[in-house]
Amino acid sequence: MPYSLDDRLLFPHPSLADDDGLLAIGGDLSAERLLLAYEHGIFPWFSTETPILWYAPHERFILDPKELKITKSMRQFIRSSSFHTTHNTAFTEVIKQCATIERKDQQGTWITTDMQEAYIRLHTLGYAHSIETYDESGSLVGGLYGVQIGSIFCGESMFSNVSNASKLALIYLCQQFNFELIDCQIYSEHLASLGAKFVAGSAYYELLQKQKAEPFAL
Repeated sequence: MPYSLDDRLLFPHPSLADDDGLLAIGGDLSAERLLLAYEHGIFPWFSTETPILWYAPHERFILDPKELKITKSMRQFIRSSSFHTTHNTAFTEVIKQCATIERKDQQGTWITTDMQEAYIRLHTLGYAHSIETYDESGSLVGGLYGVQIGSIFCGESMFSNVSNASKLALIYLCQQFNFELIDCQIYSEHLASLGAKFVAGSAYYELLQKQKAEPFAL
C-alpha cells in the first residue's frame, strides 16, 4: 500500500514503492517537497481526479547524453533548418504547451494547473529549466522542461507543434550542457528511438546520492 503523507517534509524510501512505482499519496507541491522528492528519485504524477500521487519506479528510463542517437536525416535537417534553440527564455509558455498539446491515446493531462504553478515557482527559484525551439518567424514550435539535480536533468515533458522541434530541444539539452544523464522517468517509443534505456532504480538512486539541487545551475 502507498504511504499517506502529512505536513512533515519527508518521504518513505523509494524501494518501498508498489510494483507500478506508486510510493505515496498526499502532501503538497511546495518547492521544498518537490526538491526533496527529486533528490531521492521521486516525482509527482496524477490527474485532476486523484490526490497528489508520488512515484519511484523500480526501473528507470534514462538517456545518457553521450549515447544520444541522431539519425542521418536529422543531421541534415539540423544543417538546413532555420530553426533556433534557446534555454530558459519561455518556461511558462513551454509548460502550458506541454499541458495542452494533444497526444495520441491520451485524454486530458497530468500537468494540472496546480502542477504548472508549482513548476513555474521552481523555475523562478532557479531549479526548473526549459529548452525552447523557435521557427524562422520566431514562433515557439517545440520544447521541453524539467528539474536539475546536480549533473542529472529530470525531464518532465516535451512538446512539438512541427516535426523535429522537440528533438532539436533534446539534442540541444544533450550537447550544450554537461549532464551525466537525463531521467526520462516513463518509457516512450520516441525517447527509446533516441537512445533512452531502462536501468535499475537502485542504480539511479545511488547516483542521486551524489547530487544536490542548486539554483540557476543550467
